[in-house]
Amino acid sequence: MKISEISHQKNVTFSLEIFPPKRDRPIESVYPTIERLAALKPDFISVTYGAGGSGTQQQATSHLVSHIQHDCGIPALSHITCINSDKAAVDSMIELLKEKGISNVLALRGDRVPDAEPSKDFLHATDLIAYIKEKGDFDIAAACYPEGHPDSNSVEEDIIYVKRKVDAGASHLITQLFFDNDDFYRMQELCGKYGINVPIHAGIMPVINANQIKRMVSTCGSKIPPRLAKIMARYGEDEKAMYDAGLSYAIEQIVDLLASGVEGIHFYAMNNPPVVEAIYSSIKSLIDSANSK
Repeated sequence: MKISEISHQKNVTFSLEIFPPKRDRPIESVYPTIERLAALKPDFISVTYGAGGSGTQQQATSHLVSHIQHDCGIPALSHITCINSDKAAVDSMIELLKEKGISNVLALRGDRVPDAEPSKDFLHATDLIAYIKEKGDFDIAAACYPEGHPDSNSVEEDIIYVKRKVDAGASHLITQLFFDNDDFYRMQELCGKYGINVPIHAGIMPVINANQIKRMVSTCGSKIPPRLAKIMARYGEDEKAMYDAGLSYAIEQIVDLLASGVEGIHFYAMNNPPVVEAIYSSIKSLIDSANSK
């Protein structure tokens, strides 16, 4: 089923993101993780895709989305990045997905790779969305950024580009991770101002490892708000305490989003089922309540 259809059938969706195993590990090594997460019956599971767009990366992502959808019975969303991919590489990925019966894709520019020549075929995610739209009956998701894309001068300028993504064919949006819900709500207001009325799934990542999160936010441009910074400073060196505090912060963040009528929670699972299970058990009744109305 297309994810945009699921989003319109439900008041709120719950979805997960996973990534393929490292290249020195067999693809099947992530199967236990997938099956444990699939047991939660998320509305969809997305699989990331390397920025280089190599044949190995394509095979790994397409293999896992096929396993998720056909073996586990969960709608799968395949990432496609274009920053270092030419049309031939994108065509190859599209054909792989068609062969495997996958119709849901998340079209991304992707992160810049040091010393790698950027694509001349696709300068922006908008170009990739329009290209995929011409290649078949794909349901296309796009990214949005509650704090603005790192390359944008402001959140409002970035929303103009998000509008172009929707106009090019994106049917729903997934946010970059964020830790301050006020940033999400401001972005929502700007989306309304610019006539963006597709479902927006809020991207949530729990802070269970302070050093890991510091590395991630340094590359993606997200900020750590004062309350979370205080938690990290107090518990960052205590693994168990940081784990518990991070789960609590994520749950509070999700509860507030659900109470405010968010259309989707997209959980950056980091291939860590226990974390997802712990948080989902605390919010499942809220999601069920929202969808019973």
